[in-house]
Amino acid sequence: MPRPIRRIALNTGGGDAPGLNAVIRAAVLSAIHRGWEVYGIRKGYGGLLGEDGIVRLDRESVRGITHLGGTILGTTNRGNPFEWPLDTPDGITVQDRSDEVIAAFNAHGFDALIAIGGDGSLHIANRLAAKGLPVVGVPKTIDNDLACTQVTFGFHTAVQTATDAIDKLHSTAQSHERVFVVEVMGRHTGWIALHSGVAGSADVILIPEIPYDIEKVCEKIEERYTDGKRFAIIVAAEGAVPRDGEAVYIEPARPGRPARLGGIAERLAAQIQERTGHETRSLVLGHLQRGGSPTAYDRLIALRFGAAAVRLVAEHRFGTMVALDPPTVRAVPLEDAVRGLKRVPLDSDIIETARDLGISFGD
Repeated sequence: MPRPIRRIALNTGGGDAPGLNAVIRAAVLSAIHRGWEVYGIRKGYGGLLGEDGIVRLDRESVRGITHLGGTILGTTNRGNPFEWPLDTPDGITVQDRSDEVIAAFNAHGFDALIAIGGDGSLHIANRLAAKGLPVVGVPKTIDNDLACTQVTFGFHTAVQTATDAIDKLHSTAQSHERVFVVEVMGRHTGWIALHSGVAGSADVILIPEIPYDIEKVCEKIEERYTDGKRFAIIVAAEGAVPRDGEAVYIEPARPGRPARLGGIAERLAAQIQERTGHETRSLVLGHLQRGGSPTAYDRLIALRFGAAAVRLVAEHRFGTMVALDPPTVRAVPLEDAVRGLKRVPLDSDIIETARDLGISFGD
C-alpha cells in the first residue's frame, strides 16, 4: 500500500507565463484541503541545490495571486540539474547534479513534486521521474507546443497581447503608408504567429512549419500597394525560416544554455525595403508576450490544472502530466507529452481559413 501523502513541493521552471500563480494557488489550496503541507522550491531546482531557498506555502501566501503575472516562486531557464552550469577557470562547464536534487528532495521529506513547466522543464521532470522521483507535471508554455494537451496555459494571453499590438500597428502603418514586420515568440512552432496574425488581420504570416520565399512575401505586399492599400502587416514567428535557409540567432549556444533565436523581423524588414522600395519597419514584441495579467481563459485553465495535479498526487499517479482534453482535464504519461513538439498541422482549419482570407504564408 502506498504511503500516505503528507508533504508536497511545487516548482516553476523555464520561461514565465501568465497563469503560473493561478496554478500555484489552486495546487496549494487543494493540498491544504487534504491536510497536506506545501512547499515551494525557488527558481526551478535551484532551491534544492543551495542556489536559492525552499519556502512554506499556506493560504496567506497564495491569497490574491490568481490575476498576477509571473511566479511567486521565481523561475530560470538555466536550471537543468542534468546539465547544471558551473563557472570554472577554463570557462563555463556543465555537471550532472540530478542525484543531488533527489537526495535533497528526500531529505526534506517531500512525498511528491508538482513540476510546472514547458517542454524543457517537463523533459527534466520526466528524466527525474525515471530516476524514481514522484512527479506530476503541469503544462506551461506560451508557445503551446506541448503534445497531448489541447492547450497550455499562458498561450491565450500571449496571443491576446500580440493581437492587441497588431491592432495598434494598423493605424500607424496606414497613416505612414509603411510595411511593418512584427516578430512574435515561437522557436519551433507557429501557434502564436498563426492565431494572432489571423485575429489581427495580418497580410503575411510566417511560421516555422512553412518555409517562406522572400519573393512571395514581396509579391503579396506589392499586390496590396497596387490595389491602393498602401501598407502591409507581416507577422513572423522568431523561428520562421526561409526556403533553403536557416533561422536567425542573436546568441550562440553555450554550455547549459541553448542558442537564442531572434532578429527575423529586422532581417525581413531590410529585405522587403530593398526589394520593394516601400518603407519598412520592424517590431519585436519579445517578453511582453510573457508578462501581464492572464486572461480569464488562462486563469480558469491554470486553476483546473493545479487542482487536477493535486488529485493525481493523491491517487499516486506519478510520471504523468495533466492535460486538457475537452471537456475534461485528464492524466497523460509524462514521457508521451515530451516525446515530440506539437507543431501546427499544415491542413489545419486555421491555416485554411487564413488562405481563404487572402493571407500569404510566403509559400
